[in-house]
Amino acid sequence: MPIQILMPALSPTMTEGNLVKWLKNEGDKIQAGEIIAEIETDKATMEVEAADEGILGKIVVPAGTDNVKVNQLIAVILEDGEDESSIDMTTNVIPVPKAIDTQLEPEIVTSEIFATHSVNERVLASPLAKRLAIEKGVDLQSIQGSGPYGRIVKFDIENISKVSPKENLPLNFGDNSYEDIKLNGMRKTIAKRLTEAKQTIPHFYLTIDCEIDELLSLRTKINAMPNSKTKLSVNDFFIKAVALALIDEPNANVTFHGDYLRRYAQADICVAVSIDGGLMTPVVKSANLKSLTQISLEVKDLAQKARAGKLTPEAYQGGSFTISNLGMFGVKHFDAIINPPQACILAIGMGEQRPVVRANNIEIANVVTCTLSLDHRALDGAVGAAFLKALKAYIENPFSMLGFV
Repeated sequence: MPIQILMPALSPTMTEGNLVKWLKNEGDKIQAGEIIAEIETDKATMEVEAADEGILGKIVVPAGTDNVKVNQLIAVILEDGEDESSIDMTTNVIPVPKAIDTQLEPEIVTSEIFATHSVNERVLASPLAKRLAIEKGVDLQSIQGSGPYGRIVKFDIENISKVSPKENLPLNFGDNSYEDIKLNGMRKTIAKRLTEAKQTIPHFYLTIDCEIDELLSLRTKINAMPNSKTKLSVNDFFIKAVALALIDEPNANVTFHGDYLRRYAQADICVAVSIDGGLMTPVVKSANLKSLTQISLEVKDLAQKARAGKLTPEAYQGGSFTISNLGMFGVKHFDAIINPPQACILAIGMGEQRPVVRANNIEIANVVTCTLSLDHRALDGAVGAAFLKALKAYIENPFSMLGFV
């Protein structure tokens, strides 16, 4: 029986739309999922996909027609073996039962769309799918359809051996329920390296809280200086503090290379920068020797180049330690994955006011939670603890890391 194509409801509030153009002509072969028309609503122009395959037998509403009512017949598809004489323009339409998601409006489809299993059970399926199911002895209730609102189409029946029972599959409410995004080269590399890191590196974690009231006060004073070349961030202070702590505890400033460790004389700090489609870690080299202002200017420049795709390999290769700061996103605590061959990565959370005990009195302080991820092949807990102790000392007494601003 011919399949009716009706004016779709492209939003819960849509009552009519404009049929902008047909992308298929009468007599053209149509595949399920193929785009056949463009519909204009009051918000956007959207594409209409065919739910079934066949021949476009008749275009009822021509291109350029405005104010076409939702569920109005706009075209007819002929299935295998059917011709124009099969077209019945008076085919009744009935509503599909409401989807589980009550935010979705019920769609109107042809009266032949249901396959009957019992007096009280009906399954959403195309006429061709229903006929093939009978021929193959397939129980339509065991299938999750790939068409709109979970409608079972010919493809689902022909690939029944590849389809799991519907209770094991996610519900599919319409053609726009998800989007497949192909991984770019950067995301593939991140996925590969971090999967290997998590599977092969014996991670362990150490967490401390750092009070940053003195740091915030110093930052405000420096940024207010008339000759200030840049505005320092809290992250700039952490980069400097981490670099100095690594010099104080050189056994933490190492990379792991199978049968040997490489210990560094200077602290080259990688800073995680989020960019479109991935993440980069440009390196602030010899950060322990640089002033806060130099670090701040360099980080801003590296981040800008990273987001513009202009970093040279020298700018992001190497590094003995990585910092990942998600505090600006409101993240309080997280555990980061080590970037091999490095042996450590520091995860920095947001600063927030918390109650602290001082001299048996409860006071309010600005506190940041920091979690150090360590490679147990390269470092033991005592080394990690010593590093964190040094870091905490610099953060809570920021004047000790000034040297020169």
